[in-house]
Amino acid sequence: MNRRPILTDISLAMPTLRKSEVKVAEFVLKSPEQVMHMRIVDLAQESQVSEPTIVRFCRAVGCNGFQEFKVRIAQEMAVANNLGQFAIVEDDSIKDICSKIADTTIQRLHQVKNQIQPSQIGAAALAMSVAQRVEFYGFGASGAVATDAQHKFFRLQVATAAYSDPHMQSMSAVTLSKNDVVVAISQSGRTRDLLHSMALAQQYGAVVVSLAPQDTPVSAQADLPIFINIEEDTEKFTPMTSRIAHLMIIDMLAVAVTQRRGPDFAEHLNAIKRSIKSLRIDN
Repeated sequence: MNRRPILTDISLAMPTLRKSEVKVAEFVLKSPEQVMHMRIVDLAQESQVSEPTIVRFCRAVGCNGFQEFKVRIAQEMAVANNLGQFAIVEDDSIKDICSKIADTTIQRLHQVKNQIQPSQIGAAALAMSVAQRVEFYGFGASGAVATDAQHKFFRLQVATAAYSDPHMQSMSAVTLSKNDVVVAISQSGRTRDLLHSMALAQQYGAVVVSLAPQDTPVSAQADLPIFINIEEDTEKFTPMTSRIAHLMIIDMLAVAVTQRRGPDFAEHLNAIKRSIKSLRIDN
């Protein structure tokens, strides 16, 4: 029988776990490779819970006990590490470059999928579906994600905008209200100007959703954080996988908001498709 990845089971179980068990889940999702080498006492200490809580947690996510839980974690990490993230070197061939980038992207997206907390996506989608305005803030590669997000939500009859300039973000933020949502996008989670824009938006009542790593200033400041944890080597090449992961989360939010619009909204989307059909060359 095929089983879901254990990290997926943990993410899906989060809303039903006890508070103490959530502490364990958060630590495991953040550091699965570290967990598979731990004793039960080590995991209890790191999660700041009791050993019986670890046992209850393992059973809550479908394991008979801690040893089975560790085996499933190890199996999942083995699959992920078979792909691996390989550094690009000067004498790599085009074939090497293509393989390394593709394998790295697949691995990182797989990790993000396993770490996604559906409750976070659901809470953000609900806020965005009832907002009068939804604005997307990001810099650099995250600015490109913000532009893509604006394009997607524009089609959903949402009043939306995307800003990658700190001055424009600040001016926009002070025009927002409690009926509006800002989505702050950051690969590092530590961009000073973005934190300033988020604080201004919150000062004027807007709800702030973040797409950023866990335990970073951007995630900590957001009202509705969505954790995206990706480690990338940025010494020589522009980060790519994080951008793709952010685009994937934006797609999830867009589909979730569309679903909340109900079946009648499908006709609006069909009308958009018909409106651009004439711009294409027939086969």
